[in-house]
Amino acid sequence: MTQTTRTTIDWNETLVEQADWHWKNQLRARFEGLTDDEYLWEPVPGAWNVHRRGEGSTEIQGGTGAMTIDWAYPAPEPTPVTTIAWRLAHVIVGVLGARAHSHFGAPEADYFTFDYAATADEALAQLDSAYAAWFDGVRSWGAEGLAEPCGPAEGPFADASRATLVLHINRELIHHGAEIALLRDLWAHRTT
Repeated sequence: MTQTTRTTIDWNETLVEQADWHWKNQLRARFEGLTDDEYLWEPVPGAWNVHRRGEGSTEIQGGTGAMTIDWAYPAPEPTPVTTIAWRLAHVIVGVLGARAHSHFGAPEADYFTFDYAATADEALAQLDSAYAAWFDGVRSWGAEGLAEPCGPAEGPFADASRATLVLHINRELIHHGAEIALLRDLWAHRTT
């Protein structure tokens, strides 16, 4: 009889590595060289963006600094196209920052109180910081911590395992990163 050997899986490292590999080998490199014009480029009329205070295009404007983000609740149908600036802000605040705050004590990140970046370099620095805060925190959970419920800060994920939340964040990061990469391709091949 042949005996099979089971491999022990480090689930914490496996979940982090899923996003980290994509981050290091594809996503973050695609953001290098992002210019301010490209960052704020509106590919279609009515696109949601990050604007200087008072210049936004929606009734609701989030943000406490010089820049605000277009917002509506509920979102209109169809949902507006969003710019690279808007998508980066979403990843920084809603995907990574708010979670790093609620789970690991990182600075508060809320759509209505966040200080949005006016430049591409500022946004990428915010992105790097939010990414590090979230994934450094996730690494600290270990396998046992991943099995614990998320808790009330996570709304619909309150009763789900932290591992489920990490998988959701990974999907969001990869999904929105791909959208940003596509917008960069469209910018590079625009005709006007």
